[in-house]
Amino acid sequence: MKRRTFLKLSSMTAVVLFTGCGDDESNIDQGSADVLAVALPIPTLLHSTQRNGVMHYDLNIVEGNHQFFDGVKTKSYGIDSSYLGPTLLLKNGETVSVNYTNNLKEDTTMHAHGMRLPGTMDGSAHQVIKVGKTWSAQYTVNQNACTNWYHPHYMGKTAEHVYEGLAGIIIVEDSESSALDLPNRYGVDDIPLVLQDRKFSADRTEMDYSPTNMELSRGYIGETFIVNGAIAPTFDAEAKEIRFRLLNGSNSTMYELGFNENISFKQIASDNGLLEAPVSMSRLLLSPGERAEIVVDFTDAAAESFTLKEFRHDKTFMTINVKDTATAVTTLPDTLASLEPVATPVRSRRFELDMAGMGRFTINNKVMDLNRIDANLNQGEAEEWEVVNKMNVDHNFHVHGSHFRVVSRNNNTAAVKKSEQGYKDVVHIPPNESVKIIVQINDVTADANAPFMFHCHFLEHEDHGMMGQFTVS
Repeated sequence: MKRRTFLKLSSMTAVVLFTGCGDDESNIDQGSADVLAVALPIPTLLHSTQRNGVMHYDLNIVEGNHQFFDGVKTKSYGIDSSYLGPTLLLKNGETVSVNYTNNLKEDTTMHAHGMRLPGTMDGSAHQVIKVGKTWSAQYTVNQNACTNWYHPHYMGKTAEHVYEGLAGIIIVEDSESSALDLPNRYGVDDIPLVLQDRKFSADRTEMDYSPTNMELSRGYIGETFIVNGAIAPTFDAEAKEIRFRLLNGSNSTMYELGFNENISFKQIASDNGLLEAPVSMSRLLLSPGERAEIVVDFTDAAAESFTLKEFRHDKTFMTINVKDTATAVTTLPDTLASLEPVATPVRSRRFELDMAGMGRFTINNKVMDLNRIDANLNQGEAEEWEVVNKMNVDHNFHVHGSHFRVVSRNNNTAAVKKSEQGYKDVVHIPPNESVKIIVQINDVTADANAPFMFHCHFLEHEDHGMMGQFTVS
C-alpha cells in the first residue's frame, strides 16, 4: 500500500526542488548535482488567540500535495500545510486550548508528545478525531522549558499517518530558561529540525509506505533523508552560536548525527528539559521520538560551510553556510538548570519487549489491547521500571503523561551518559540490553476511560502490538 504526505507552501519559507527523477525507485543521492540549492524551510511559528483567558491554537489537518521534487507534486498530509505543521510556542503557567479539525477522509488523533497533561487531553488512541470534527486539548502548561512535538496516535495507523506528514514541534518556555543567554531568535539562531526519511513511488507522486514483515521488525527506513520536509536544503547561519532543536521524527530509523570534519558541539537539553550543564560531543545518537537541543559555535567560521550528516547511513541532511556577521551575540553559560533529585522508588516493575510471531510485538508477552489496563500508578509515588529488550533489534520506550529519569543501563549506573541524565520521555534500548528508569507522575491523572500509554516508539512496533496502558489515580 502506498501512503502520502504534503505541505502548504505558505507555512514554510522555502520548498525543496529536485531534478532528474528516474523511472525506478532507486536511492536518491542528496549530494548529487541533481539537487538544487534551496533554503531550509522553517515551520511557521503559530501565535495563539486569547479567548476568555485561554490561549487558543486552531489547527486544520488537511490533505494536499508537497513539492519534494522539481515539477512533481507528491500526495501528502499536513497541519495547515502540505507537509508537517506549524510550531506551537507554549509558556509555562498558561492555560491553552489546542484545537484540531480533521479535514481528512479518515479518522485520526493528535498526541502532544512530551506534554504533562491529563489522560483525557493526551490525544492518544482513546481521543479519536472523526472526519469533519474538531477535538480540543485544553490544559494548563505545567513543565520546564523543552522541545516537544505533536503527532497522530491512531490505533494501528500511527506509522502511516506520521509517514504521510502529520507532525509538528511544540516549544515550551519558562522564566528560568528565558533568563539564560541562549540563542532564542526563532528561525535565525534558534532552529527546529524535524529529521525524517522516506521512500517514494517511481514517479515521485506518492510516498511509498509498504513495509515487508522484515521491515516491520528491523524498521521501515527510507532512501531519501529529509529535514523540515526538504531534501538537502541549505541554511545561512550567522557567525555566532546557533541552537538546533533536533527531533528524530522518523518511523523507525536510528540517527547518528554530527557534522563534517567531526566538529564538536554542545548538547544543552534532552527530551523534556535543559541539562544541568552543556555536554560536549561530536556525535549524537537519537532514536525515533527523541529530541535534543544542541548549540554549535560558528563564531570563528565566517564564510565557511558545514554539513549536518547522518553517519549510520552516510546521508547529508543539510548544508550550513556561515555568513560574515552576527546581529546578536550569545554566550553559552556553564550552568543551565537545577534538576530535581531522583526520587526513591516505592515499587518496581519489569517490562520485557519481545515478539510473538511474525509482525506481532509484545510487552510482557501481551499484544496491545485498548480494553486492558496493564498497570495502575498512584499519583506522587515513584516507581522503578526495568525495560528489557529481548530481541536482536533496536527498541526504545516512551511513557505518556510525564518525564522520567534514566538511572542505569544493564544494571550499571556508570553506563548512563551525561546527556541522558536529564528529563527524558523516550529512552533507547539496544538489542538484548536493558535500562532502568524512575517514573513519578505528580500532577495529572488518567483513568481507565482515558489511560496513558507506554510503548516502543519505533512506530511499526507500536502499531503491531508493542504498547500498553496505565492509569494514575
